[in-house]
Amino acid sequence: QVQLVESGGDSVEVGGSLRLSCAASGYSDGGRPYCMAWFRQAPGKEREGVAAIFTGGSTYYDESVKDRFTISQDNAKNTLYLQMNSLKPEDTAMYYCAAEDFPFKVHSRLEETDFGYWGQGTQVTVSS
Repeated sequence: QVQLVESGGDSVEVGGSLRLSCAASGYSDGGRPYCMAWFRQAPGKEREGVAAIFTGGSTYYDESVKDRFTISQDNAKNTLYLQMNSLKPEDTAMYYCAAEDFPFKVHSRLEETDFGYWGQGTQVTVSS
């Protein structure tokens, strides 16, 4: 059973930085998901895809976070990261880690339905 556990959420001021982590467990030796991603959900809004990293290292970023956020993974530690810089109040949200084992294509944006595994979330609050 794959489990994803996020950490690193906090309250920061505008312009600050945070690094989120997502520890993945439950994969057998050598097993890796096809894609791991970060989604976020602000109060009263739908969950949206922020960034993703695929087998082979290719990445996807939503336009709203390009040049500010960086997604990476440490395969030896089975951990996914999201480095968030130049944070804005609109980045305030619950951030979720997601993973999927089977290949899929990204069209205009990341879709929740493409991912089979989810973490419980970690809260990021950006105040001015």
